Amino acid sequence: MTGTVSQGEEEYRAGEEMVAKYGADRVIHVTYPDKFMDEQETTISQVMAMASDPEVKAIVICQGVPGTAAAIDKVREVRDDILFLIGTVHEEPYMMAGKADLLFEIDQPARGTSIVEKAKEMGAKTFIHYSFPRHMSYPLLAKRREIMEETCKKIGLEFVFVNAPDPTGEGGVAGSQQFILEDAPRQVEKYGPDTAFFSTNCSMQEPLIKSVVKTKAIYPEQCCPSPFHALPNALGLKVENKGDVPYILKAIEEKVAELGMQGRIATWTAPITMNFIRAGAEYAMDFANGKFEDKKDIQRAKFTLEKVAGAIRIRAFDDEKAPNFLMVVGESIIFGKK
Repeated sequence: MTGTVSQGEEEYRAGEEMVAKYGADRVIHVTYPDKFMDEQETTISQVMAMASDPEVKAIVICQGVPGTAAAIDKVREVRDDILFLIGTVHEEPYMMAGKADLLFEIDQPARGTSIVEKAKEMGAKTFIHYSFPRHMSYPLLAKRREIMEETCKKIGLEFVFVNAPDPTGEGGVAGSQQFILEDAPRQVEKYGPDTAFFSTNCSMQEPLIKSVVKTKAIYPEQCCPSPFHALPNALGLKVENKGDVPYILKAIEEKVAELGMQGRIATWTAPITMNFIRAGAEYAMDFANGKFEDKKDIQRAKFTLEKVAGAIRIRAFDDEKAPNFLMVVGESIIFGKK
């Protein structure tokens, strides 16, 4: 189960990729609703529908939106044999570690430091953080924001929090995107082009990149870092194959140079949420095929993640209380940096 194209195209395309790889007779791909906060019952019913098929042995969910925990509980009432693997966890980490078998998450606390330090390296004097109350209620995102603010103080950047419209709210995705297109230039006018921009939401990334390029500001990283996430569309690049990382890195590098934005745009080399789905599907397929029996085979999970994602660092969220909750940091690249 993934988001739709409008809420999370990377995950959706990775889901399609898994259907193409393993066959529609072996992989079911469904989506959670765009307004998942208001429609948690739909999320639950989608998961229940998959679990009602006796041939389904494992369920991979990315992103693990609110309603995922309740869905797992409902399934466990009737089937305790299904493997649950969750990527990008929205609900309380310790609670989710007790419900799902394995969880993959971007190491948000570590990024609280690394994103700000990278912004400074790219020449930033001000750091703008776009988010909204729903995201700030997520423990890992709130912790990351807190660390970002502390890091800004420590290394001499001005931290500015801007409350943006929630794309699951009344104005929808279009409303939140329009806000970014209008507000980012205002912030550059106020603070100057040496302003780094960060947003916690996937659908805001494309308008944010377009605004950064237009104002010659700084873009250190997406919410879900990947060379495929929003960058190609925002820069007007065609992507024939979302698995061809060397091609897209070269294409972005050339476009950044053409736009005179060298050293002002960065991301991770690994498409991280896509790799959560790829690794999750591979682990799930091996489990379904009887290659191993322990659902929480942490070493196998780490190996599978490294196999699909390459140069990444993995740590447990909590070695004692949540060893099955794996936090990932990818390799960073600043385009056009000399």
